[in-house]
Amino acid sequence: QVQLVESGGGLVQTGGSLKLSCAASGRTFSAYVMGWFRQAPGKEREFVAALSPSGRATRYADSMKGRFTISRDNAKNTVYLQMNSLKPEDTAVYYCAAVMKTYAGRIYSQTSEYDTWGQGTQVTVSS
Repeated sequence: QVQLVESGGGLVQTGGSLKLSCAASGRTFSAYVMGWFRQAPGKEREFVAALSPSGRATRYADSMKGRFTISRDNAKNTVYLQMNSLKPEDTAVYYCAAVMKTYAGRIYSQTSEYDTWGQGTQVTVSS
């Protein structure tokens, strides 16, 4: 079982930046697709970004392309989300998640495809 712990959230002004971290413990972190999702009050959880076990392949939601960057350091069992040019509509709880099955070339974007979730970290962007 993998445990995921997010950190790095906080309050930032419009146009600012934050870098979220997700530390994994337990089973082999480097073997799995990892993703970031977010959930704003009253809304469904939505896909933000994900990457392959090696980190060479990535996938982003259209609204995050060019502003957010996902990366991972397998030696540190950590995945990151660099968020730039933040907007008030980016305000949400951000969750890290893992797909606990052998990588077959597909980077998942649906919440139902992810097996393990962190507890989330709040990001608030003030206008």
